Amino acid sequence: MHRHISRTLATALLALAMFAPAAAHASDPVHVALSAQRVTTQNGHETFAPADKARPGEVIEYRATYRNDSPSPIHELIATLPIPNGVEYLPATAAPAGVQASTDGRHYASIPLTRTVRDANGREVQRDVPLAEYRWLRWSIGGLDAKQSRTVAARVRVASSQVAALSR
Repeated sequence: MHRHISRTLATALLALAMFAPAAAHASDPVHVALSAQRVTTQNGHETFAPADKARPGEVIEYRATYRNDSPSPIHELIATLPIPNGVEYLPATAAPAGVQASTDGRHYASIPLTRTVRDANGREVQRDVPLAEYRWLRWSIGGLDAKQSRTVAARVRVASSQVAALSR
């Protein structure tokens, strides 16, 4: 069972690497370093360990560090962090503040995401989108000076249903 979670986490890191927009071309002035750390609490203090293995319910912190390797400043940088299947975004863990989310990678809005649905009486009402459906987070970083870097981060919880789905 834990082998399946390890594969899920490896797939998640691969997804992070594949979808980091600035990491795709070696000639780009902005490079992205991605990481995933398992977050545990021991004696009231948080500790971090490699996220190559995690169990359902455990918390993973994804980080993307955007580094400007050019001699010139970058303007209007948008940092994006994909949230893989099998994990659920934990609210209020995104840093820096001002994060937007998306379920499809094209349409972003402030958190919490909402959608219009019809209730039992046929009326259209706004409902929160379940956090398990968030697939992308995005920050407007603004400018990034030459040779400087900025890190964005968010935490997710490994879904317990992921193990059941993978073990079939």
